[in-house]
Amino acid sequence: MTDAAPRLYSRAFWAMSLANFSTAAGFGVFFLFPLFIEDRGGSEADIGIIMGLFGLAATLCRPWVSNLVDRAGRRRSFTIGSLMMVVLPVGYMLLSGPLAGVYPYLLVLRILHGVGMATCFTAAFTYVADIVPPERLNEGIGMFGISGLIGMAVGPALAEFALNHYGFTAMFGAASLLACIGLVAHLPLAEPLAESLRADGEATFFGILKRTKILTVALLAVMFGVGQAGAGNFVAPLAAARGIAHVSWFFVAYSLAAAAVRLSGGRLADRVGELRVIPYALVLTGAGLAGISLVQHGLTLAMLGAVTGCGHGLLFPSLNSLAVRGEPSQIRGKITGIYTGALDGGNFAGSILLGYIGEYLGLQVLFVVAGLVLVCGLMVLPRAVDRPGGGMQR
Repeated sequence: MTDAAPRLYSRAFWAMSLANFSTAAGFGVFFLFPLFIEDRGGSEADIGIIMGLFGLAATLCRPWVSNLVDRAGRRRSFTIGSLMMVVLPVGYMLLSGPLAGVYPYLLVLRILHGVGMATCFTAAFTYVADIVPPERLNEGIGMFGISGLIGMAVGPALAEFALNHYGFTAMFGAASLLACIGLVAHLPLAEPLAESLRADGEATFFGILKRTKILTVALLAVMFGVGQAGAGNFVAPLAAARGIAHVSWFFVAYSLAAAAVRLSGGRLADRVGELRVIPYALVLTGAGLAGISLVQHGLTLAMLGAVTGCGHGLLFPSLNSLAVRGEPSQIRGKITGIYTGALDGGNFAGSILLGYIGEYLGLQVLFVVAGLVLVCGLMVLPRAVDRPGGGMQR
């Protein structure tokens, strides 16, 4: 008998991690997209609407995307999403003139972009949930998520360099090239659990959503998404308004801190249960976001990025693992779709809500509200009995 932990880091794990890194980096380029909107004459409300539409599209397409992932396969679905992520940034290059003149075209691009990203993320995290050992599920999802976090740090840094030296066209070109790496990296992979791709006909997307566990995770993910809208859409405008250079430091600190938390405590939730980790993660993330309201210097902004990133590093894999733990492979695509869709739904709602708060009450109030939403998640988390592995009643 051996005490060795089951194998986690397979070749398939590393290949999908590279694909996820590149796709996330291409997505991270668009953290600086609010600067494009402002450059074309847009307001904070325009930023909220245009950035939020991405999340709305990603949310509304989730039932279709989730069914695609369960029926057509994880790898095939990722291929479809990757192709969209490669092609769509080219469309942004073709937009010229004031924002009012390109608004309808921009909205169409954001809708399609949201569908592409939803397809990639749902397929990638379902793929990983299929190939990691069940007893290392939280660790596996968390460590896989590091690839995305690093990508979302690299993306804004590359975008800032391209923008400062070559303009917005180069920034969009970088997004397309990064997504192309993700497309190529995953192509050699085989479908995991190919024999189980026939979805359970009785388990519908909305039927699964009604389960207590899944609904709780979805509500918490919506709140998490609101916080991500604040960090992803409004840090760059706040830094510009306060004369803080190198806004990419925030995203680098955020991602590195989240990665460090997972490297040092990746198996924590597997040992003690997700329900014991989530409350601390909500408070950390909320406190970091609220603290951004007081920022006046780049170093402070980076420090708060690290605090917020620590919360994210705990919260994302814990919620994801809580959702899929113990569930059959035939419906994991739908469950992952519900979780990631709820995140995008919160991102959409948060973008709109926070955009108007920023316009009428100021960016300082915007970040206080974003932080409070995360802390309010403590009232949503039920007082459920923590079962072995962190499960809860369905």
